[in-house]
Amino acid sequence: PYPYGGRYPCGSLVHNGVWYYGTYCLAPYGTTYYGASRYNWPWLGPLVGFRVSTDLGKRWKETPHSPSKPLFGETGMWSYPVKMGSPHFVDFGKNMEHSPDGKAYLVGHGAVEPDPKPRFANLSWISGDQVYLIRVVPSIENINDMSKYEYFAGHDTKGSPIWSNNFGEIKPLLEWNNNMGCVTVTYNAPLKKYLMCVTDGWPTVEKMNSYVLESDSITGPWKLVTYMKDFGEQGYFLNFPSKFISDDGKTLWLCYSANFARNWRGIEIKSNPPGSRYGLVLAEVKLLDTKAYQRLKNTKNRN
Repeated sequence: PYPYGGRYPCGSLVHNGVWYYGTYCLAPYGTTYYGASRYNWPWLGPLVGFRVSTDLGKRWKETPHSPSKPLFGETGMWSYPVKMGSPHFVDFGKNMEHSPDGKAYLVGHGAVEPDPKPRFANLSWISGDQVYLIRVVPSIENINDMSKYEYFAGHDTKGSPIWSNNFGEIKPLLEWNNNMGCVTVTYNAPLKKYLMCVTDGWPTVEKMNSYVLESDSITGPWKLVTYMKDFGEQGYFLNFPSKFISDDGKTLWLCYSANFARNWRGIEIKSNPPGSRYGLVLAEVKLLDTKAYQRLKNTKNRN
């Protein structure tokens, strides 16, 4: 995937019988040394574009873009920061049934220069500083056309979201320097809430921190639900598949993978919670209101 060293899948959407399948690039190598320290894919490259299938994957039409000429014109070479890194479609349920406007939304993680707190591998496949948001009417004609997208460009003085057709005007949806990374969003229809999963996995091969945010609107404001230090203890690619949300919205299944680099730096990585492993993991999650949480807390204290 010249000029990059690797190319991986990201945003995947099936809508009205069409499967859109995105890929993004990484560099320079899967195992990279900076001094004596070992990293995994420390440079996050751009979204290349989308392959398209109209027969659920039996045949594919290649994207018109390439790693050297990607959809949004970004480059990640020599650790230059991208904004729409490793983007994922917001999960609105089957066939986007809960999209507020019939548009597909994508979230990606990124960074900017100059970085107030620079570090090697700051923007990697699993670490970064910001989350960005874009949307498009999904169609074969639109999905690989930069001009058909709208880019979240902040809020106006009344707090209403601003959408621009100019990628150069894109602004972060969220920003937490040195504490963000791979991001996914799911709409919890029964609760009418958006749930965002973020993993801060710097420096790419040690223990990783993840957290969950919630909002009534995809453009925010967002607030913290829970912060999970050392989740996995090396958990990544967290998401809540909408298919497995209960009718009352309070029982979900957290999908993730973990622990691919158990001892890369001589650090012992445990499976915590139990079952965390390098593969597809599903963990049942219960959402508690304040009263239920207090009852649970009191029970644990008594025990």
